[in-house]
Amino acid sequence: MGPGGREHAIVRALLRDDAVDTVEAAPGNAGIAQDVACHPVDASDGEAVAQLVTDHGYDLVVVGPEAPLAAGVAAAVRDAGVPVFGPSGAAAQLEASKAFAKEVMEAAGVPTAGAVHATELTAAEAALDRFGAPHVVKDDGLAAGKGVVVTEDREAALAHAQACFDAGGSVVIEEFLDGPEVSLFVLVDGEHLVPLSPAQDFKRIFDGDAGPNTGGMGAYTPLDWLTGYTETHDDGVTRDFVATVMDRVARPTVAEMARRGTPFVGVLYCGLAVTSRGVRVVEFNVRFGDPETQAVLERLATPLGRLLLDCATGTLGADRTLDWRDGYAVDVVMAAENYPDSPRKGDVIQGLDAAEDLDGVAVLHAGTGRDEDGNLLTAGGRVLAVVGTGSTLAEAVGRSYEGVSRISWRGAQHRTDIAAKALAGDIRVSSQLPGWVHVTSGKVRDLYRPAPGSAWDGQDVVLVVASDRISAYDHVLSTPIPDKGRVLTQLSLWWFEQLREAGTATHVVSTEVPEAVAGRAMICRDLEMVEAECIARGYLTGSGLAEYRESGTVTGIPLPEGLTDGSRLPEPIFTPSSKAEQGGHDVNISFAELAASVGEDLAEQLREATLRIYRLAEQTCREAGVVLADTKLEFGRDRATGELVLGDEVLTPDSSRFWPAESWEPGSAQPSFDKQYVRDWLASSRSGWDRDSGVAPPALPADVVAATRERYLDAYRRLTGEELPQ
Repeated sequence: MGPGGREHAIVRALLRDDAVDTVEAAPGNAGIAQDVACHPVDASDGEAVAQLVTDHGYDLVVVGPEAPLAAGVAAAVRDAGVPVFGPSGAAAQLEASKAFAKEVMEAAGVPTAGAVHATELTAAEAALDRFGAPHVVKDDGLAAGKGVVVTEDREAALAHAQACFDAGGSVVIEEFLDGPEVSLFVLVDGEHLVPLSPAQDFKRIFDGDAGPNTGGMGAYTPLDWLTGYTETHDDGVTRDFVATVMDRVARPTVAEMARRGTPFVGVLYCGLAVTSRGVRVVEFNVRFGDPETQAVLERLATPLGRLLLDCATGTLGADRTLDWRDGYAVDVVMAAENYPDSPRKGDVIQGLDAAEDLDGVAVLHAGTGRDEDGNLLTAGGRVLAVVGTGSTLAEAVGRSYEGVSRISWRGAQHRTDIAAKALAGDIRVSSQLPGWVHVTSGKVRDLYRPAPGSAWDGQDVVLVVASDRISAYDHVLSTPIPDKGRVLTQLSLWWFEQLREAGTATHVVSTEVPEAVAGRAMICRDLEMVEAECIARGYLTGSGLAEYRESGTVTGIPLPEGLTDGSRLPEPIFTPSSKAEQGGHDVNISFAELAASVGEDLAEQLREATLRIYRLAEQTCREAGVVLADTKLEFGRDRATGELVLGDEVLTPDSSRFWPAESWEPGSAQPSFDKQYVRDWLASSRSGWDRDSGVAPPALPADVVAATRERYLDAYRRLTGEELPQ
C-alpha cells in the first residue's frame, strides 16, 4: 500500500524473494506499475483496502506511508483476517503525535531531548526561552517530514509555532541535540525485534544542509564512522551503537506500547542523534523511512517477504539475525522544480533507460505518472531516487551520481553532497564513558569533562583519549591503525615522567581512567591553552626546508649556506606557528609575531621551555639510536596559579619527526617512525587517489596498515627500551 519511492523499494525487494509468488500494489506509481499490477485504491480508506484484500485473497499486506497507518488501515485489514505489516492506528500515534511519543519515551526511560508540548503562543515563548537557541519547533501532527523548524532566529521559531496554532494544531518544542543524526529501522512482531542497517539521510533541500526541510534528498548505508562507537551505562555493560539503540530505545518502547494495550507490529523507525551525552531519540516514525529505505533494502540479503510475514504473524523470534550484501548503497533523490514549496508537475522525464543500463545503478520511482501517449511525467515533489551500489562508499556515490547525470526534465534538482562528509572523514563521534561527558573530537583525540555527580565533578580536569584514527592531507582516513592510540598515550606518559623529573611542569593528573579506554587515556589539568604551536628544530626538513630553499631562513632565522634535507643545524632553533582552527593548516610565524600575539614575556618563556625540552629529549633519543629532527609542543596556564604547564601529547610520532640514527644521511628524505609511510602510499599510483579531486582518500590496504603500526611500535620500543604494555 502506497504511492512512493519507499513502496517501490519494498516492491523490488519482495520480488527478489523466491518465496513470494506475486506482488501487487495500491495505488502505486508509474515505476511500480512497470514491475507489478497496481490497483487504484485510496491507501487511507480502510474499508476500501480491506475489500480489495479480501477480493484478491492476499497473504500479506504491507502498509508503506504514515497516513494510512494513522488512519487505522492496518486494523481494518486485520479485522478482515489478513496479516498486516504495520501498526494499528493507536500504535501509530508514536508518529502521529509527537506529544504522545514523548509520553511513551518518558514512561519507558528512553533517552531523548527535553520537550514542552505547547498549544498557545505564551507557552511556546516560555519553552523557547527555557531551552535557548538553536530553537527546535515541531508540528505535533503528521507533516511528511517537513513540520520541523530548527533555527537560531527566535522570531522564526515563534512564527512556525503560530502557523501550527492557526491551523488548529499544537507544537512540541525541544532542546537542541548536537551530533550527527542516524536512522535505524527496527522490525517488530509485537514482542520481538530485529534491527536493519543504520543509515543517514539528508533532509534539507540544498547542499550543505541549507534551505527548508524536505521528506529527504538522499541517504547512504552502512555508516563507517559509527564503527567502534560504544556506550557503557549503569549496568556496566558496554554496547555498540545498534545494541545501545536496541536495549535503551527500541525494546523499552515496544514493551511500553504492549503494557498500554497497543502492541506495536511493523517497523519502528528510530530517528537518533549521536550527541556528546550519548544516543538520543529525535523522533519515532512507524514506517520505513524515505529515502533511507531505498538504500537499506538494496543491501538486504535476507528474503524480505518471509521476514515481514513473520513480523505480521508474531513469529519473528527472539534471536533473528539478518544477512547483508557486502559494500555500500547510496541514493540521490531527484526532485521537481520548486520543491518543497509548490512542485511543478507534468514535465517529461528522459534518460531512465540510460541510467538503469549502468552497472550498480537502480532507479526507484516516487512522484511519477504517465500521459495518454505513455510518456513518463513528473507527478510529485520528489520524483525519483537513483540508487548506486559499490564495494566502497566512493564507488556507490559515483555510480549514483552517474545515474543522475543520465536523467533530465525541466527544472530537475538534486543535492550534490550526499555522503560527502562521510567521504571526507568529517563525521566523528565518540563513545560515552561512565563519569565523563564528551566535549569535542579532533582528528585523533577525544576530549571529555567530568559528568555531574562523578568522582571528578567540580575539579578542573579533562579526560584526553587517543584514538587509533590517522589523518593525512587534511583527511581523517577511514582505516584506523591498531594500537596507535595506546602508543601515543603511553609514549607521552613516559616522556612526561622524564620531563617531570627534569623540572618541567606537566598536565598529567592520573591514569585511573574508564576501562573502555584504559591504556590510551589520561586525566589532565584543564589548562588555559596558549594559542600557538611551539616547535623546536634541530634538523632541516619539512616546511623549514621549503622556506630555507627560498630565503635561507626558517621563520626569519638566518641559517648557514649549503644545508640540505636532513642537515643537522648548528644549534636548535625555536620556530613557532599559529594554531589553526580544526581542519586548517598551522602557519609558521616569526618570534616577533608570536610576541605580538601572546606578549613578550610569555613568548620568551615559551622559547626557553621549548628549547630546553628539545635538548633534553634530543640527547635521550640519540642515546636510544633515534634522531629527533623536530618536535611540536603545546603549553597552557594553570587556571588557578597561572603556572606555565606542558600539555597535549609530547614527543610522539604524531608530534615529532623521529629518524633511525643508523640510516641518517643528509641530502634526501629520511625514513621515519611516523605516518609518512601512509602519506607516501596515498601519493603513489598504487593508491589511485588524486589529492586534488575533492574525494576522500581510499581505505588503507592491510600491508600499509601493518607497516605503519610497526613504525609506531618501533618508535616506542627504541625510546623506552620496552614493549608496549598490553
